Amino acid sequence: MSGVLQLVGEQSSGNVSGHTNIVPESLDRSRARGILIVDDSNFERNIIRRAVESLTKFRVCGQAANGVEAIAKALESRPDLVVMDLAMPLMNGVEAAMVLRNTMPKVPVVLFTLYAEQLRGAISPGFGVTLIVSKTDGLAALVESLERLLAR
Repeated sequence: MSGVLQLVGEQSSGNVSGHTNIVPESLDRSRARGILIVDDSNFERNIIRRAVESLTKFRVCGQAANGVEAIAKALESRPDLVVMDLAMPLMNGVEAAMVLRNTMPKVPVVLFTLYAEQLRGAISPGFGVTLIVSKTDGLAALVESLERLLAR
């Protein structure tokens, strides 16, 4: 890993020891697709962020703690995808997804929630939710969903 970090650092300075180093596209976060993470738990946002940044080629372009903040951050950061919890203060995930569907209709919203089983069938795509992933299925299921939704 330190070799990768060294390559990235050398790339930013251009030429080291007479050699030009090229950073592989998979490591170039400036071109990576951006994900906005929305959850009222700072702990859960950080866990999701670490999973996204270490297990995928995507980057986290922002974080929010509730639906109102999510809408503002989405308009500011223009994510390629939003991962959102359901139960949050001020505005829940489904309400925020409906607003985002109207303002950013091409941006998928993944509802990552403990209440997935209760919501399946009750939430249609008209609500702005592209996919519901259960937190009980773990981060592997979330990462797999992100990879599938953002496949180039």
